[in-house]
Amino acid sequence: MSDRPKKREILKHTSIAAGATALTSSITPKVHAAGDETIKVALVGCGGRGTGAAAQALKTAGPVKLWAMADVFEDKLESSLTALIKGQEGRYDREKHAGFSDRIDVPPERRFVGWEAYKKAIDSGVDLVILTTFPHFRPMQYEYAVAKGKHVFMEKPVAVDASGIRKILAANEVAKKKNLKVGVGLQRRHHPAYEETMTRLQEGAIGPIQLLLCYWNSGMASKLDPRGDLSEMEFQMRNKYFFTWLAGDHIVEQHIHNLDVCNWIMDNHTVECNGMGGRMYRNGREHGNIFDHHYVEYTYADGTKMYSQCRHVPKCFNKVTEHAQGLKGTVALDNRSGVIEAGDASWRFRGKKANPYQIEHDCLFDAVRNDKPYNEADYGALSTMTAIMGRMATYSGKVVKWDEALASTVELAPDRYAWDGTPPVVPNADGCYPCAMPGVTKVL
Repeated sequence: MSDRPKKREILKHTSIAAGATALTSSITPKVHAAGDETIKVALVGCGGRGTGAAAQALKTAGPVKLWAMADVFEDKLESSLTALIKGQEGRYDREKHAGFSDRIDVPPERRFVGWEAYKKAIDSGVDLVILTTFPHFRPMQYEYAVAKGKHVFMEKPVAVDASGIRKILAANEVAKKKNLKVGVGLQRRHHPAYEETMTRLQEGAIGPIQLLLCYWNSGMASKLDPRGDLSEMEFQMRNKYFFTWLAGDHIVEQHIHNLDVCNWIMDNHTVECNGMGGRMYRNGREHGNIFDHHYVEYTYADGTKMYSQCRHVPKCFNKVTEHAQGLKGTVALDNRSGVIEAGDASWRFRGKKANPYQIEHDCLFDAVRNDKPYNEADYGALSTMTAIMGRMATYSGKVVKWDEALASTVELAPDRYAWDGTPPVVPNADGCYPCAMPGVTKVL
């Protein structure tokens, strides 16, 4: 669409080489054991998304077994296993099934619980690992899986801070050398309407891009669960969405989908942003430390602007879409269709409906079985960093540039990974969690 720097050029700006050497010692494994076409899978993170991802993996073509499971919470692991065996339909498993008892072989000795459970699951003799724990843990778990030579499906976002992004990029350089297949849960990239629309944009349907808009405005207004007698660490771990260190705030955890589509259109990431945000509705002690709205103005290297909105406030208009304005026309995208308005070149997607959550697993497992090139981790990391940079701008009230954001040493982590450890944010005397204050909070 124009002579923009491509995403492969930007990796030279990251310090990926230093972390890569230690990961290369493991020998790249065969796709599966000699004489056995079965792909053995470990599920790390047994919440709703993990259960759905495991179901989609088990529905791929060819022999596949769920071989091991891991979670910090035993109750989540057991409920996930029960749902998969019985065929209980979940939010992310949108196609009905009769259960997978014939594809599940997870005896008690391969059900791992605790902070180090992911290592035991990865080391249990599997070929592919599904990483669907909280985003905070994704970098360390991806590093370990790559070091052990495992193919990976990991959910978005792939990190919550710049340090995590650097770890993902470093580990992924090793994954490429080992010929590991890596999928990332940005399923719009596998949505037929998005794919066909993108092909038409790349062919020049609306001309050079002048402006992009993206939205995730919804009425979500949930609250923290009751504390009971839980330690502060367990309380936050059971309410991960409301704490920036665990999920990244909703601009990172959710709005990344829309930001990724805009990066896909531009075949690049943004280089600068400024924005504003805060807490209008979700602003009590029961709402953790995240914002309920963000507005960010992003700039790409060629000067193109992208305006981004995400909001969680009830009884307001809802909108989850992406748009682009070109010299010849416009495009609008959502989870149902793609529409191009460009005179004689106008077009609307009318293809068959398909489940992109399933398609992304079909593609990954096909690549594993047939040794096809397949690695989505770089664009997953760069789109995640785009969202993190936007959060940096809204939290600080400052203009944030890509290079300084990616080099940030602000790390969102507890003092140690233990149930009696101290999270990076704790409630004050009134029981409220301190949140970011633009003009005061430092993000770099």
